[in-house]
Amino acid sequence: MKLNIRNLLCFRVMASQVHPMILTKQYRCIHSSSCQCTKGHLSEDVIFLVFQQLNWNPKLIAALSCSCKWFDDLAKRVLWKEFCKTRAPKMMVDLQSSGSHSVDGNWRALGKLLIYCSGCTRGGLFNNIQIPGHFVYRTRFSRTSGKSFLLPQCRTDVLYVSDPCEHLDQGDEGDIGFFRGIFKSFSMSRVRKMLIQKRAPLHPTHVCPYCKAKLWNMLQAKMVPTSASCRLGSYDDCIEYYVCLNGHMLGICTLLPLSESEEVSEIE
Repeated sequence: MKLNIRNLLCFRVMASQVHPMILTKQYRCIHSSSCQCTKGHLSEDVIFLVFQQLNWNPKLIAALSCSCKWFDDLAKRVLWKEFCKTRAPKMMVDLQSSGSHSVDGNWRALGKLLIYCSGCTRGGLFNNIQIPGHFVYRTRFSRTSGKSFLLPQCRTDVLYVSDPCEHLDQGDEGDIGFFRGIFKSFSMSRVRKMLIQKRAPLHPTHVCPYCKAKLWNMLQAKMVPTSASCRLGSYDDCIEYYVCLNGHMLGICTLLPLSESEEVSEIE
């Protein structure tokens, strides 16, 4: 299909103006009172080509999702998937190589995990630390690093983990690092099987910031190996992380000062 130049120009204007936009979620289509979200819109093929030209800009995908349920559904099914495949192509191929056509959870949740550090709030998952969540420009996720977060009996599982997002000089808390990750085929993983065998409780109130699923505390379940702190360059007793029912991981650690952590060898 030939791309409509006028439509492309309109979306490029959106791209230049999206930063100051404040959008409220709309559950009825805003195009007209009689619109059924299936008529009068651009076709999916045209929208696909437009966002391909915009390099799957996540801010624009989020803005489009807020306009109506039809666009929200399109973003979930197509646009966030293409964003993930463009941002981390090798990782996406591996996550789907088990034969599944979608990752655990959904594409929007995975897209958010790729570009968003969840931070923490006082009284939240990580006690009394207050560090706002924020978007990150680029993050490296490593399957090799993920092995360091698995107990020896679970190392046939595949886990991708990010480098820590550093928040330095946090007063008495020192240098804080946040990390996040995702399991491949979590529903069939040894980690999930072990959590169930241990009858590990789910957190009673808090949920995953990426997909809103319930969370297991890996520290409480005694499933945090010492190799995790070595990989992160953190203190042994200052690391904690959670895994949700969809296999998303989020955690926090207190980083060693550079003079100490630079001696920590990386396990490849």
